[in-house]
Formats: sequence, C-alpha cells, structure tokens
Amino acid sequence: MTNASRLPHLNRRAVLGGLAAGAGLALAARLALAEDEAGAPPSGPRPIEVRARPILHFDRNRPDVKRFGDLEFRGGLVLTSPSQHFGGWSGLAMEADGKSLLAVSDIGSWLTADISYDGVRPVALTQARLGPLRDKRGRSLRNKHEQDAEAVTLIEGNLSHGTVLIGFERLHRIGRFEIRNREVQPPTGYLKMPAEARRMRSNQGFEALTVLRAGAFKGAAVAFAERLTGGSGYHTGWIWIDNEPKRFQLRDIDEFNITGAVGLPDGGLLVLERSFRWTEGVKMRLRRLMPEEVRPGARVNGRVLLQANSGYDIDNMEGIGVHRAPGGELVVSLISDDNFNSLLQRTVFLQFTLNEHGAKNVSRP
Repeated sequence: MTNASRLPHLNRRAVLGGLAAGAGLALAARLALAEDEAGAPPSGPRPIEVRARPILHFDRNRPDVKRFGDLEFRGGLVLTSPSQHFGGWSGLAMEADGKSLLAVSDIGSWLTADISYDGVRPVALTQARLGPLRDKRGRSLRNKHEQDAEAVTLIEGNLSHGTVLIGFERLHRIGRFEIRNREVQPPTGYLKMPAEARRMRSNQGFEALTVLRAGAFKGAAVAFAERLTGGSGYHTGWIWIDNEPKRFQLRDIDEFNITGAVGLPDGGLLVLERSFRWTEGVKMRLRRLMPEEVRPGARVNGRVLLQANSGYDIDNMEGIGVHRAPGGELVVSLISDDNFNSLLQRTVFLQFTLNEHGAKNVSRP
C-alpha cells in the first residue's frame, strides 16, 4: 500500500518528535512520492548480498522478557543490501522447515534466500537471489500500477519447485505463479475477483493472502483487503470455494489496517495488522482466528495475541509466514516494508514461537 499513511519508521522517535504537524504532513507527502518513484525491479534474476544485524530483544524496555502471551520471541534481524532493488518487502512465504523464504516487493520484485540459525535464533540470509515479477508474456511489470505486489502464499510444492499465489493492489488481482529453481515464473492464471473488489481503493487492495491448511475448506485461498469496511465496522475478506469468492468479515478494532495473513495447521488463521498516526507512531497487532470462525458469511472478532508500539523493535510489518522448527515448534515470521526509505525505516525480520494450544476462547460480536 502506498500513501502518506504508509508510515515512516517512527521508532526513530527523536526525529519525529521534532516534527510540527505541518512539517509532518509535508514529510508524509514527500515519502509517498519517494516510494512511487522508488527503483524499478532488476531486468532479470541475479544474486545479491544481504547483510544482517541481530535484534536480540523485542521489548526495548524489558530486554529480559521473551514471552508475550502465546508468543515467545526467538530473535530477529535488521536486513540491508548494497542492491538498489532490495526493499519494499510486503509479502512473505516460508519453507516448511524454515530454512528458506520468498518475499515479494511493491515495486514488482521477488527475493529468495536461505536462512541460517544459531540455535533457534536467525542470524543471516544467504544464497539470496532477486528478480522481477513478470506478466503472462514474460515481460517485467512495467509500472507501479502493475507492480504493487503485497502478499504471497505457497499453495503446492516448495520454494524451489512449486506454485504460489501473489496478490496485487492498484491493479487488483491475485495471480498463480510457478517457481522453478527458486525463481518466480510468469503467471499461469488469475483467481476470479469478488464483486466488492471494484470498491477497493487503489492503494488499499489485496494486502493479505493465504491458504487454509485444514478443515472443511482445506486448500481454499483466503484474502483480505487492507481496508474495506463500507462503514460496517468490519474488514472484508473472502474465501475462494470452487473458484467462487465468498465474503466473510473481521471486526475493525481501533482502525488498524490488515497487512498480512497466514494459515495455521489447525485450519485457523493469523492476521497481521498495522496502525500509524503521526501523534502515536507505528503499531502492529496479531490476531488469531480459530478454524470454526473461518467460514463464508461469518462476522468474527478473533483473539488478539500481541499488540506492540514503537517501544518494541518493530517497523512497518506487512509480511507473515509460519513453519515447523526442528523441535516441532510452530514458528511465526514477520517482515517489514521499508518503502525504500533508509533514512526513517528498516527491513526488519522477526521470529516467534506460537503456543498452538493457547487459550481457545473465541470472542464473537
């Protein structure tokens, strides 16, 4: 998503604390313009170097705390690269064993990389390759209207040889792309669009995309608009059943926007949300939807697992994935979109262990 609300990195509180309201609006406009003019994807796949600086503590004010409700912090990284094409990572898919990842960028790029660990803590990205997303004719996507990839999910195979769905906003669509030798190929087709897609704003379209992993609708694609409420007090999502998008809704709490979603092994979902206000800074939230909540026509609350503000080591968190660690734990990974704004934002990669057997209570409206 691209506009002034798509937050500069407000963890740099000293910078933003000195901004008057008028200056803040001017900076927001400049940042939005800078993102629209951010670099183009590379002409073809190529290896890149990715540098990693460790994040050892999630809560800056309580460095000894590792447990946050049903989540336990494993570690994180601040990622940088000499490549001008690195950044803007808005969607994330993890290999089933957590040893590699695929990310997509809102300038129409993809990134594949291996992840190295020291025990449970991620320490580096290696064997990284970056390339352009393409259209059906094999051409690189030509402009921001076509390039704005916001979400990705693996639907079959693996991240070396498999198939993913990629969701785009501006030109709203969800495409099916094969992966060969860890490189994303041109799309082979597109999902049928819901009628409500015509009402999505250009920069608030398909921001969250995943597949249900169990239950009556196993294998069904699920997507949410970043913000489509129509004054109802509920975000709009869809479940594709027999290629027909069926609407369901998630309560809008405190006007957070939806930025990511991932299917859980039990058939439920984790939903990633983000809020930004100049007076409050950046916030993120994770909500868990139980399997019985994810069904056509449902209106649900889910359960908040975590809410964090700029006192925590977060940024503009947009991508989410899960995998099984060697010890059997379910690990949640998050990545941030830096909007190609190295002055005020960062690419942050975080990992948590999820207690799968946490409180099962489901709060309904």
